[in-house]
Amino acid sequence: MSRAPAVTRAATAPGRRRARACLLESVRAGLLLSLLGLTACQPAGPGVDSAGPVPVAAATGASALEEELKQPIWQELERIEREGRSHPAASEHALHELQPRTAPGSLARVQLLAQRGHLATEMRNAGLTASILKDLEEWPAEASRRAAHLALLYVRARQQRFSGDLRQAERTMAPLAGYSVRETGPRLLLRCHDFMAYLQAETGQIDDAIASANEALRLADGMGQPWRRALVMSNLAFIYHQAQQLELAQQFSVQSQAEANLDPSPALLYDVHTTRGIILQTQGWVGQAQQAKQAALDAARQSGSDALIALALGNFADFHLNQGNYPQALEFSEQALALAIASQNIDYELLSRHNRGIAKIGLKRIEEGKREVLEALARDEQRGADTNAANAWLELGMHLERAGDLPAAVDAFHQHRRRIDQVLRNETRKALLESQESYEDERRAKEIELLNRGNSLKQEQLRARDLQLWLWAALGGCIVLSAVLLGLAYQRIRRTNQALAHSNAALKTASERDPLTGLANRRHFLAAIKRLAEHGQISGSLFLIDIDHFKRINDRHGHAAGDSVLIEIAQRLRACLRDEDLLVRWGGEEFLILVNTREASFASTLAQRLLDQIAWPTVKHGTQGIPVTASIGFASFPMAPHELALVWERAIDLVDTAMYLAKAHGRNQAYGIASVAAVDEVQLQSLAGDMEASWQAGQLELITLHGPARFEDSRQ
Repeated sequence: MSRAPAVTRAATAPGRRRARACLLESVRAGLLLSLLGLTACQPAGPGVDSAGPVPVAAATGASALEEELKQPIWQELERIEREGRSHPAASEHALHELQPRTAPGSLARVQLLAQRGHLATEMRNAGLTASILKDLEEWPAEASRRAAHLALLYVRARQQRFSGDLRQAERTMAPLAGYSVRETGPRLLLRCHDFMAYLQAETGQIDDAIASANEALRLADGMGQPWRRALVMSNLAFIYHQAQQLELAQQFSVQSQAEANLDPSPALLYDVHTTRGIILQTQGWVGQAQQAKQAALDAARQSGSDALIALALGNFADFHLNQGNYPQALEFSEQALALAIASQNIDYELLSRHNRGIAKIGLKRIEEGKREVLEALARDEQRGADTNAANAWLELGMHLERAGDLPAAVDAFHQHRRRIDQVLRNETRKALLESQESYEDERRAKEIELLNRGNSLKQEQLRARDLQLWLWAALGGCIVLSAVLLGLAYQRIRRTNQALAHSNAALKTASERDPLTGLANRRHFLAAIKRLAEHGQISGSLFLIDIDHFKRINDRHGHAAGDSVLIEIAQRLRACLRDEDLLVRWGGEEFLILVNTREASFASTLAQRLLDQIAWPTVKHGTQGIPVTASIGFASFPMAPHELALVWERAIDLVDTAMYLAKAHGRNQAYGIASVAAVDEVQLQSLAGDMEASWQAGQLELITLHGPARFEDSRQ
């Protein structure tokens, strides 16, 4: 496993916004014409200029910020900030000596304390961290109090991050969206958005992480310093890599390399080369990835930082694991572990322990290696690093499969699926909460707007009492004209609402479709299953299909070829089914099928047809012919012989287990559950926990089918 160095999404509704804008425009036009006679004939007197002067305090605050940022002290802070990662103790000492030169209550003092807090948490100096937090809590100046509060949140979140609570750290930084450059200055705000992107990526909130990293890049662009742009672009490239957006990851990696070359330093070059090596390795460019990781290790050694050397060695160990060079991977892992423990860096220590365990599994020291990987995994899960934990389970399963421990590999694959599903559920729950908060904000804004309109109307009524009698005739004409305009506005709003309804219906349909294959997605499945499953219990035949060695297809032929495979396989699956059958892209390279037929003979016939259609002919991508096979798990519900009914979640878990059994027995196969000697769900769960043993004991009957052709890809 590789790691890069450690450093609210608001969805809009364009149709609804357009409708609201039309309403406001029409009402404003009606009020303007209704009051035209009043304002035209109003006697001269004191009034309020609508244009108004620019607020003096705001203008003064902006100019004061610009003047303060020109002071020489900021150049010293920048120099120390840049060198801080390589020599944290020396940088902390320099900041301590510099602090008396910053004015109490100034933004420079805020920035200095934020940098000291960064270094104090990095060095695990609890006493110094507590002292800095106290200084920020007792901030003396009202003008810079907001900046001091953001620095307080930043230091506290870093303290939580290093104590292992990533989720709490992300919650602590949640108010970040409410701060502006005018309040904090660009350096502190950039630092906080960059750190927020790291936290969101580590806790599985990839879309939010990309948004935060892009905000950091916008701030870096405004500062005009190549080293800052290089660092932020490198972090953004790694987040796109986590999101499997490899083209964007490569694009930002190349740009970060170009920016770093304009103003290089060992720590900066280490960051850039590390991220580039990870992306190249994922893309299958083995030679270039090795060169990049060697360049990162050289830069880390040049910096003299034990922590950077530990991470560089850990990433090199991961490279050798992927090449099957287990002795070299074990050697690099042990070197990295010693340095990570010495520098007290929990991230790098867990990375080294995980890689060392995988290397031991590859050297056939399976139980010893598995124990070490599971210990590292448990600590990652305790600290909330859900994305890392899910990826680690998948890697563990792949290496256990290579080592021949098939039951343990199947269990690791199950654990990976549970973690990935949990991340998906968490992101869905967060999106719902954000949607509710957005709705409440809009409702409150509308109430305030209506209140303001009411107040304005009352003022106009008071002023109207003083007008001469002849104005009533003009007012009557304006009222008639306003009625006409309001009628026209009503018709316009009605047409807009109709268009909005059609737009919303189209958006709903699009949200339930996979954009690549055109198949239904999980959201559509969750809506459909409420109609298809009575009391949540599924009735029919359920199939779960996983394309074999899909990662190898991407690595060998490129991600465009992988997309071609997914599109072609989706078409072949649809050709095997009826219009009323439900076909879903379940995620990645997995597909789910639900047919409203439960005869065992029909299910096995369909499973064989699916195997045949997927495997032949080869998938064409340009001039290439890509051989493809799949592993399938299937069952019919309620289950024979006791007519055991299951809720749909349990049914999917059951066919998922059968699918992984097909993978463990060589792939290009379908394993179907014909019957199971269970009278309730508890007994079924016990038998399914070790399906192969239950099969051998005669407590569970399996149907095994084989695809038309077998092929083996050479291992990397």
